[in-house]
Amino acid sequence: MFNSESRRIILDLAVSLDGFIEGLSGEVDWCIMDEDMGFNDFLNGIDTILYGRKSYELWGQYAPVNEAADTERALWELVHSKKKYVFSKTLTKIDKKAILINDNIAEEVKKLKKELGKDIWLYGGASLITAFMNLGLVDEYRLSVHPVILGAGKPLFVDIKQRQELKLVDTRRFSSGVVQLCYRPAGK
Repeated sequence: MFNSESRRIILDLAVSLDGFIEGLSGEVDWCIMDEDMGFNDFLNGIDTILYGRKSYELWGQYAPVNEAADTERALWELVHSKKKYVFSKTLTKIDKKAILINDNIAEEVKKLKKELGKDIWLYGGASLITAFMNLGLVDEYRLSVHPVILGAGKPLFVDIKQRQELKLVDTRRFSSGVVQLCYRPAGK
């Protein structure tokens, strides 16, 4: 759906029950993709993806292996059909498949939100998520809590500068045991 007012920045992530977004070695093999989770619907509701440098290097041009199922290939084609922005303080250039933003995050994101289009997916990584949260730029948190306890890894939230009051706007439960929680900042 095209929004003529302001597009939303949506943080959509898988998280373990103990709050990690990756295992100790960066593994995400614990993530479950239920068809009934509506991830394709989510992807059809966005037209832009925001990455940090490391996340873009890992996933920004990811291609499934030859043996991958057609559904996985279709999902990645849908992901790669989106406009991509990479936020980095260290990169000076990037491939032609993405737009690089080095500074003025708040101003650049406010410009993006005012453009006509669909919502925007804040993909991550952790430091980009932290920067967006500390700048008050996240409009919705869509967290899919997976039925696994990792014990260690990369935590979802670190270095948050101030309390963030949220209101629950939706909850969904799936047959796999994944529970999706959608929050918006209180007052938005």
